Amino acid sequence: MPSRRIERINHLLRQEIADLLTREVKDATLHSALISITDVETSSDLRSAKVYFSVYGDEEEIKAAEAHLKRASGFLHHNLKERLDLRHTPYLEFVVDRSLARGDRIMRLMRTIEEERGHQEP
Repeated sequence: MPSRRIERINHLLRQEIADLLTREVKDATLHSALISITDVETSSDLRSAKVYFSVYGDEEEIKAAEAHLKRASGFLHHNLKERLDLRHTPYLEFVVDRSLARGDRIMRLMRTIEEERGHQEP
């Protein structure tokens, strides 16, 4: 379990990255896609951080957003360095978070089962 300090840094990074993506990044693909920064996991030495994101769309949109986020990681790192007062600004690694899509699929399956049960009852 991360320390309280790391948790605060994770939360701060998540907020700042989301803000930078909406206000500063001038990439049409990232602006047109519905991207959510779901979580950040910073290493204990603050040298690297995994940034989990989800994209509302099909697999092609997810892959395009992932490629553009990886391309923008240097820009984001530079801006985070200016915005945050940290000894080490972590280098960002973007990871697709598929938990929202899995949760949605499970909910759709549960609704289908409920509908089938409703049709079978006399």
